[in-house]
Amino acid sequence: LRRFYCDYCDTYLTHDSPSVRKTHCSGRKHKENVKDYYQKWMEEQAQSLIDKTTAAFQQGKIPPTPFSAPPPAGAMIPPPPSI
Repeated sequence: LRRFYCDYCDTYLTHDSPSVRKTHCSGRKHKENVKDYYQKWMEEQAQSLIDKTTAAFQQGKIPPTPFSAPPPAGAMIPPPPSI
């Protein structure tokens, strides 16, 4: 007896057949679990990047942003892409 384990839902499907798996994977709860999983993963990636950047800045590896000072006289600032 083969049983399919769904990592997103943390559950076993009692009967593993293509139709049962397809029905499970097209279900609302499964789709919500997949969305939540990747949403959490993206948030963790972003937080990790923020933490690394903050640590590098605090260690002096990243200079203060060039935008913190006014641009030199005559410097062109490109417009936002929407214009």
